[in-house]
Amino acid sequence: MRNDTFPNLVLGGDTEMDAQAYRALYQESIDSPETFWGNQAKERLTFFEMFKTVTSGSLEKGDVKWFEEATLNVCYNCVDRHLETRADQTAIIWQGDEPSRLKRYNYQELYESVCRFSNLLKKLNVKKGDRVCIYLPMIPEAVFAMLACARIGAVHSVVFAGFSPAALADRINDADCKVVITADAGMRGGNVTQLKRNVDLAVKHCSGVDNVIVVNNLKLDVDWFEPRDIHYKEAVQDLPSECPVEAMGAEDPLFILYTSGSTGKPKGVLHTQAGYLLYAAMTHKVVFDYQEGDIYWCSADVGWITGHSYIVYGPLCNGATTLVFEGTPTYPTPSRFWDIIDKHKVSTFYTAPTAIRLLMGSGDSYLKKTTRRSLRVLGTVGEPINPEAWHWYYSSVGGERCPVVDTWWQTETGGILISTLPGAEPLKPGSATKPFFGITPALVDDEGSIIKGEGAGKLVITTPWPGMMRGVYGDQQRFLDTYLAPHSGMYTTGDGATRDANNDYTITGRVDDVINVSGHRVGTAEIESALAMHGNVIEAAVVSVPHEIKGEGIYAYVSLKSEPENTIHLIDELQNKLRESIGPFAKIDHFQWTSGLPKTRSGKIMRRILRKAANGEKDDFGDTSTLANPEIMTELVT
Repeated sequence: MRNDTFPNLVLGGDTEMDAQAYRALYQESIDSPETFWGNQAKERLTFFEMFKTVTSGSLEKGDVKWFEEATLNVCYNCVDRHLETRADQTAIIWQGDEPSRLKRYNYQELYESVCRFSNLLKKLNVKKGDRVCIYLPMIPEAVFAMLACARIGAVHSVVFAGFSPAALADRINDADCKVVITADAGMRGGNVTQLKRNVDLAVKHCSGVDNVIVVNNLKLDVDWFEPRDIHYKEAVQDLPSECPVEAMGAEDPLFILYTSGSTGKPKGVLHTQAGYLLYAAMTHKVVFDYQEGDIYWCSADVGWITGHSYIVYGPLCNGATTLVFEGTPTYPTPSRFWDIIDKHKVSTFYTAPTAIRLLMGSGDSYLKKTTRRSLRVLGTVGEPINPEAWHWYYSSVGGERCPVVDTWWQTETGGILISTLPGAEPLKPGSATKPFFGITPALVDDEGSIIKGEGAGKLVITTPWPGMMRGVYGDQQRFLDTYLAPHSGMYTTGDGATRDANNDYTITGRVDDVINVSGHRVGTAEIESALAMHGNVIEAAVVSVPHEIKGEGIYAYVSLKSEPENTIHLIDELQNKLRESIGPFAKIDHFQWTSGLPKTRSGKIMRRILRKAANGEKDDFGDTSTLANPEIMTELVT
């Protein structure tokens, strides 16, 4: 496997990124963070007024700021500044759910579309600081709307188009949005979702909504309420294709994005302008070794942070061509991802382990119908990837020539914090390996003490970084209590991890996903990886249940490729896999066969739902609005 070239992180030239170069640059970012990040900001962003102070504040007080005196505009950085040299370059490739639906927008066309959308928002009296809810399918207008908000200084709150009317209403009200942007309907996997109908139901409970902008996506007849509802296409066609940008303070809000907790209402994670954009752009450039002319594809949805950072803001800030996909991995056939890669000559492909396991379970016949010769870098996001899926991804999908960047990060972090860098370190299946520049991870034990050397514990970050969240919208105390108070002076990730003798980090899942069996602490990801090694297992998820003798027992939800001829024999084989991979203590106490697992659209398994179902708590599952497959709930509780 070859090393790939990287742009020099400070000077912008080309150099070979080997392990020695990574370590030197990483150490520089830790020893001299203000110099390092100041140089990065000047190199990668265009400011209207330059900053004097790189950073201030602390994790102890939760008042961290970056480039505070500076002014800039995120939309300008993602669109306008590219026009002189990239006006005719494709900015967005939009691939619809149906293979025949395809659109391309160059940077000039993107600029004009965003400006018209910006002028429409201004015509509706949307001003700097106002909140706008975007409830759209994966269509180009979703990107236009986000950038239009950024252009005029409005704060967007993108709500995943699979949310129910009640969940949508909660988010509209919490952010006090004055405009909702939606479509008549969305198409995904051949199925239609009635988005306008959902909005009509939601805004009945939202007193602050003045207007609903409707994109006629599928050209369906929908209920119409004058003068509230606005036809997008009709409204923008006569508006100017130019719109001045609003000069924004570096710490002004850019967007709110809601993420669910195990209890309580969803948290409105707040990100600001300069620090977030710098971090999204830099991680996109470096982690994916983005090169001029690459066709970059992240298969996520803009309703999640992955779509914000690695479909829209990071790639466009770098002047990239970003592919936006409306559909699913298996429609119309399980070769869909691979067909798209060949069709558009995709260089970089970034997707979730859930999708990889799903396609691996479909067999290699679909994969072998395509070449995927254009691929150069593969990435995973959303959850730890089990080694079997990693090997299939690397060997079968990438032909053992594409490095796999296993990325770990969160909605709250704004961008990737720990990841393999192509060429910099040996690939390690199932391990995210090394921290990104400026990131200082640490492990703490149950008492909060720092663990030195090899070990396992709770993952924390000990110093601020530019892309980190600035708060929970409307509830700053919740931000302090959830993320900063548990370990003073550190950002609490809520995830567990191990660190080996090479200082490589492997994420074991949420802290409450570590099971203590007779004094043995074992991560759910480790057990699930062992189960997934069986040839008849598509994927598995395990949770803890009370056990009279062992303290905690293990309850496994297993999705199979085919009905076993002998269930007892299958269970014996799975138990042997665990014994061989982990040890005799890692024995499953109960198996439940299931057709699927409850997941968010970004591919994360909602283990708190599985835990409650396994423990008989079937009346209150908390917030389930983020589920991509709510029908699975019926199967879990029967």
